Amino acid sequence: MVDRASALRLDRRGFLRTVGAAGAAVAAGGATAACSSGLQGSEGGGGGDTIRIGYVSPSTGPLAPFGEADDFVIGSIQEYFTQNPIKVGDQSYPVEVLKRDSQSDSNRAADVAADLIQNNGIHLMLVSSTPDTSNPVSDQCEAQGMPCVATVTPWQPWFFGRGGQEGTKFQWTFNFFWGLEDVEAVYADMWDEVPTNKKAGALWPNDPDGLAWGDPTTGFAPAQAQRGYSIVDPGNYPNGTQDFSAQITQFKEQNAEILLGVPIPPDFTTFWRQAAQQGYQPKLATVAKALLFPSSVEALGPLGVNLGTEVWWSPSHPFTSSLTGQSAAQLADAYTQATQKQWTQPIGFAHALFEVAAKAFGSVQSIDDKAGLAAAISTMQLETVVGPLDWTSGPVPNVAKTPVVGGQWRTGTDFAFDLTIVSNKQAPGIPTAGEVQPLGAAVAG
Repeated sequence: MVDRASALRLDRRGFLRTVGAAGAAVAAGGATAACSSGLQGSEGGGGGDTIRIGYVSPSTGPLAPFGEADDFVIGSIQEYFTQNPIKVGDQSYPVEVLKRDSQSDSNRAADVAADLIQNNGIHLMLVSSTPDTSNPVSDQCEAQGMPCVATVTPWQPWFFGRGGQEGTKFQWTFNFFWGLEDVEAVYADMWDEVPTNKKAGALWPNDPDGLAWGDPTTGFAPAQAQRGYSIVDPGNYPNGTQDFSAQITQFKEQNAEILLGVPIPPDFTTFWRQAAQQGYQPKLATVAKALLFPSSVEALGPLGVNLGTEVWWSPSHPFTSSLTGQSAAQLADAYTQATQKQWTQPIGFAHALFEVAAKAFGSVQSIDDKAGLAAAISTMQLETVVGPLDWTSGPVPNVAKTPVVGGQWRTGTDFAFDLTIVSNKQAPGIPTAGEVQPLGAAVAG
C-alpha cells in the first residue's frame, strides 16, 4: 500500500495542502477498502517491513455517527505516514491501517478484534466510541497480549465495566477520555445557570453507559445530590425502545424540570418527539451520546434548539497535533473541506489515537515488541490535538483524562445547527462563545 521509495519527508505546511485531497478520497470509500485489503489471509504474529495497526469503530448501526469521520481521519493519517514513515530503532517503517466496523454490536466488535489479532498480523490495536465497542475489543486484546488504546469511552464503564478494581491494572489495554465525575460537574455547572426546581429526569438505557451513569452508588445521583439536585429515575430501558410514554409520564408527574441521559441517537429522537407530543418540556436538557452530532439535532428541526450536551473536542479547543502540527480548527476545517460536512467531536480523538500510536512505536526498538509498546503507553505524556495526555497521573492505572466543557445547539450559519460552548468552569482554557439558555429561548448561533 505504501511506496517506501517515495516516502520523502513532508513538512507540516505540505501536509496541510495534501490532507484535504486524501480525506476526500477516503470519504468516497476507496482508501478504506485499500487499507483493509490484501491481509485477510495472512498469518498472525506481526513482523515484516510494515507497521500494521488495527482500528475498530462503529461505521454502521445506531452508533454510526461516532464513526462517521473515521474514513477521513484514517485517509489523512495514512497520507501523512506515507510521507513520514515511523522510525523504530534504526529503521523507518510505513504504516498500514486495517479498519473494521463493529456494526454497533459488542459481539461483532469482539469478533473483528480477534480476527485482526489472530489472522492479520497487527502490531497495535486502536478502538473508539462507547463501551459497546471499546470494551469487547479491549477485552480481546487483554486476553491475547495485544497492546490496545481506546478512546471516546468514559473511563468508569471502560475500567470498572471490564472488571477493573482499585489498586489493580490491566497489562495491555489503555484508555484516554474523561470520566463521569467530569461530566457530572459540567452538567451541574450548566444547570446552575437556569432557575429550576432542581429535579432531573434521567434516561438510562440498559447498556454499559446507562448502567454506569445510573449506578445509585457511583453514578450521577450521589454526585448531583451534593450539588443540591435530585434524580427522577424510571429505571433502565432497552436500546431500541419505541414508546417512552412511561418515562414521560413519570417526568411530568414528578415535575422534572431538567432532562438528563445517555441514550443512543435514534432513541433520543424518538423520546424527544414523543415528549413534545405529550406536553413534556423541561427547562433544560443535557444529554450525552445522542446529542453529540449535528445529524441527530437536525433530525429534530426546531425541537433541537438549545439542547445541551458535553463538548470534548471542537475547533475552539486550543490544542495542536503532535504529528501534523494542525490546530483543532485546522483539523476541523480540513474535514469540512474534504467532505462538505460539519465537524464532529470524534474527529479529534480519532486523530489523537494515531498520535499515541506513533509516539509508542517511536519508543521501542522493534515493531514486534508488544510488551515494550504497552510499557511506553503506560508512562506516556503527550501533547495532542485533544489536549495533554498523561498515563502516569491516573485517576486509575491505564487511564489518561482529557478536558470536557458544556455546549448547547444553536441555530447555525453555514449549517443548520452549531454546537456553542456555553460553560467552561471545569476547563477555563477552552473559550466559551455564549451563555446557557433555557429551552424555548430563541437564541441565534
